[in-house]
Amino acid sequence: MTETVGPRAELRVWDDNACRKVHDATCRVLAETGIEIRHPRALELLRQASADVADTRARLSRELIDRALAAAPRAFVLKGRAPDGSLDRELADGRTWFGTGPDCLYVADPQGSGRRRALLADVERYAALCEKLPNIDFIMSMGLPEDADIERVDLAQLAAMLAGTRKPIVVSSPFGGAPLRVMNEMAGVCDGAGSLACLTMSSPPLQLDEVCLDKLIVCGELGVPAILAPSPSAGSTAPASIAAIVVVANAEVLAGLVVSQLAHPGAPFLYGAGVGVLNMQTMVESYRSPSVALGNQACIDLARWYGLPSWAYAGDSDSKLFDEQAAAESAMGAILGELCRATLLHDVGYLESGLQSSYEALVLGDELVGYARAFGAELPIDDEALALGEIMLAGPGGNHLARPMTRANYRRFHRSGLFDQSAHDRWQAAGATTLRERVASRTQELLTERERQCVPSR
Repeated sequence: MTETVGPRAELRVWDDNACRKVHDATCRVLAETGIEIRHPRALELLRQASADVADTRARLSRELIDRALAAAPRAFVLKGRAPDGSLDRELADGRTWFGTGPDCLYVADPQGSGRRRALLADVERYAALCEKLPNIDFIMSMGLPEDADIERVDLAQLAAMLAGTRKPIVVSSPFGGAPLRVMNEMAGVCDGAGSLACLTMSSPPLQLDEVCLDKLIVCGELGVPAILAPSPSAGSTAPASIAAIVVVANAEVLAGLVVSQLAHPGAPFLYGAGVGVLNMQTMVESYRSPSVALGNQACIDLARWYGLPSWAYAGDSDSKLFDEQAAAESAMGAILGELCRATLLHDVGYLESGLQSSYEALVLGDELVGYARAFGAELPIDDEALALGEIMLAGPGGNHLARPMTRANYRRFHRSGLFDQSAHDRWQAAGATTLRERVASRTQELLTERERQCVPSR
């Protein structure tokens, strides 16, 4: 299924020996200290598999972990709703897809009214905007709508996303597995069978709660890919050491994988990277701290060592406004995201450390992802790419302006739609706009364009 990938830039922190050492440490934690399992069926599955279970504490053997790793699929497809399959995404190590994030409380209003609470209309509007953005590959809600019934907010979010886009959707329900069955039916009615994945989170340190485990089990039942994302934080829910935080996160993910594969062997599963560093001065967990990026990369290295598809961050910012800080941090996140080679990269368009989403940050994020992808593309060194015949034909002092190869290949080079690369006189004649102004203009154009009909009429 997965194509062979040629030479390309990529980032790695831990080699195989380092990953093996961290895995050994994790296995020791799970065998000796164990993990809290707050779900009756999960506990029963572990007992039947001969795990050491006392009350809600489960101690997992290395053999049990190895069996789960062997059972988990290495590749699977998250479908889109385009009839030609053009929006399908293969989820496998080595394939990278970018998307938005879930459940921000606030939205930076594109009409200029400032920061406000997210509404259900925003969820659909974001999805419709993403439908038009070529580098956004999957969709999340981007808002926890204030005007939706809190008991059915996850269903309302999905209905809005289905109305706005045909791209694959990752849902993030605050409830257990029961709503997932309804959401799976909703997607099927909209010709979207197989188009959902589900995010669930652990409760660090070393705990998997009932909601998390229920979603893992029901995801396996439905064949919905489950993403288990840990969130231990340095100095609070994990030791103040990046390597130690990764051990805690890894223990939570592997324990969830064991339950998932015991319930439904072969259930699609993504390894979530989530390392937090709490700023003890502000009591805020930064998204763009270099320590966070380093820890997340270490988690991704582990996921690749295990051979599992992975989940990480890209294109987000801690800034409270769409400003210079937001642009700088989003650019760093896009490049690091592409180079880390995680499978699904989420939160493009986030501000305020995950509390606020921004239409303009999303539009710029799409542009930055395009740049990152161009940088991360394969760089072949075959005969065609080396073009020795062209070099020798032009010879010393020659040029290639009129050569057929130039005409054939020129448009393959990345060209920005938002970053100005013209001479000063042309830039001035075109209005002397700033990047901020060009992004605002492009965002309004996209938001006012006619929307695609994404829900089939019956």
